[in-house]
Amino acid sequence: MHTIIKATLKDAQLLSVIGKAAFLVAHGHSAPKKDIDNYVTQNFNEENFKKELSDVKNEYYLIYSDAKIAGYSKVILNSKNENINSEDITLLSRLYLLEAFYGLNLGKELFNFNVDLSKENNQTGIWLAVWVENQRAITFYEKRGFVKVGKFDFKISETHYNPNHIMYLAF
Repeated sequence: MHTIIKATLKDAQLLSVIGKAAFLVAHGHSAPKKDIDNYVTQNFNEENFKKELSDVKNEYYLIYSDAKIAGYSKVILNSKNENINSEDITLLSRLYLLEAFYGLNLGKELFNFNVDLSKENNQTGIWLAVWVENQRAITFYEKRGFVKVGKFDFKISETHYNPNHIMYLAF
């Protein structure tokens, strides 16, 4: 059985652990180790998640499989993008699963949950940025109807940026 619940401040440490693990699997080889380690330390710490969870624009959702934490998503409603000519659109900022839960359709379930949430909030589409070398994620999103609409350089460190596609799904 799968359960999706909204994360609260008490989940900051859990989000930190999942975020680090999932980011390293997908992006750990995308930059020099020192840059990746610094990025993870700065961005996936418990205090950072507490700040993000305290900001009402950020919505985090946890997905459990048989009462075991499997991953999380982060969405921001009404988040414009220069590549998309619409104002009522959602940013799917993160969709992270722990590697042990790959292949169980949990990513699809969490994704569909976020699409439904967006539609319930009168959004006209959903967009995201994905690293150009993350073919697993690109394929996942393309299967769901996303199209590439732009590019974005994701900052890992002062000297390293990863090229990303901006992808968009209109409802």
